[in-house]
Amino acid sequence: MTVGKNEKLITLAVSLGVILNPLNTTMITVALPAIQKDFELSATDISWLIASYFIISAIFTPLIGKLSDIYGRKLIFLIGLLLVVVSSILAPLSPNMPVLLAMRGIQAIGTSALFPAGVGIIRNAIQHNQNRVIGTLSVFATTSAAFGPTIGGLLIQFGGWPVIFYVNLPILAIGIALTLMFIPKDKKNTDKSYKLDGIGVLLFSSFITCWMVFLLGLEQGVQIGTLILAIILTIVFYIYEKGKDEPFINVNFFRKNLNVALIFGQYILSTVIFFAVLLSFPTFIQTVLGESSQMAGIVMLSLSIFAMIITPIATRWMELAGFRIPLMVSVLLGIVGVILLFTVKDQSALVWIGIVLAVTGVSNGIQNIGLQNLLYSHISVSESGIASGLLMTSRFIGNILASSIYGVAFATGMGVGGMNTMAVVLLFVAVVMIPGMLYVTVYERRRGTVTPWKSN
Repeated sequence: MTVGKNEKLITLAVSLGVILNPLNTTMITVALPAIQKDFELSATDISWLIASYFIISAIFTPLIGKLSDIYGRKLIFLIGLLLVVVSSILAPLSPNMPVLLAMRGIQAIGTSALFPAGVGIIRNAIQHNQNRVIGTLSVFATTSAAFGPTIGGLLIQFGGWPVIFYVNLPILAIGIALTLMFIPKDKKNTDKSYKLDGIGVLLFSSFITCWMVFLLGLEQGVQIGTLILAIILTIVFYIYEKGKDEPFINVNFFRKNLNVALIFGQYILSTVIFFAVLLSFPTFIQTVLGESSQMAGIVMLSLSIFAMIITPIATRWMELAGFRIPLMVSVLLGIVGVILLFTVKDQSALVWIGIVLAVTGVSNGIQNIGLQNLLYSHISVSESGIASGLLMTSRFIGNILASSIYGVAFATGMGVGGMNTMAVVLLFVAVVMIPGMLYVTVYERRRGTVTPWKSN
């Protein structure tokens, strides 16, 4: 079998795996009211259902990425797909919240394997425009996340919340078949000896969880002890990883590339705004406006469609004008979108909700493709692998923060008051992005327009 002739099928197999993580993180947003009712959960409990998925993903994505380098990308990719099969079959049968959390955890581990292993497969098997393909996968993953509520909303009408897990099965069947048939085998790398950074994993898990506990506890007041512990663990993690030859998270990559580190920071903030809106509106539309899950999914299309439409337009815009103007326009649109959240009331027309979501979708669409292109314009081809992994970790961190904001804002129940609280926090985040975006594009201004996507 000639690999070159099957590049499109290999890319399709990887793409089907890559979309599973973002799709499963957002399909569940429409199902939250039903799950909350069935298991008698609070908003904080629901936040843990969402955030635990991201915490596990943030831990296992870089870890499995390194394991795939040692034991083979195809093998790890297949194991990831099979874990998602198991969780997708068993999660709908969960009798209580702990079992559902466990099944979601298995699903998170499985989907976490797919992006880093998939990137490795692309780098090994695709001969042309590797960076462009890898970057497109990242954009594709984020865009697919926006369609999750729509897909979930339409499917729930036919089988309740469990159906959002079964929808994975046909995707998995095609993905497994394509992987077995077209992805070439890669030999186990016996030249490398991989030492698991167990302490790094433990410290990372601990400080992320501590920050989550602290943020979700803000509704009851500031927990000084938890805050101090979170800060200490964060500092210890940084110091420890800085001195490691094979760290769990390569913090030295950020130290040596300050501008790149700030791009990741902007990506985290952008994700916070996008996912907070994506997480809250399906429940708001069902609980406050009294609409069905199907209608909630249809309205959420406004977010995904406008994000997708603007992506190729923004790409061309940046190729012609550079990054600064498009990215600054996206930040200003983001501020407008957050301000519009204050206009959302319990009697708001669905058309108006769609307009509010559209503004956020356009803003995020420009930021998503712009920040990723800007990132790859600053790094070498040899660093694209680590950059792709850290980009996914940044997205998970942004999702965790958004889940925390959701849990605090709606701790007393879904309503207009909670929406306003969330809007205040997101407005602060949006304003903070202004100086950050000016800084990350200043280097481009000094040296002239950067052409997105370095070629091999």
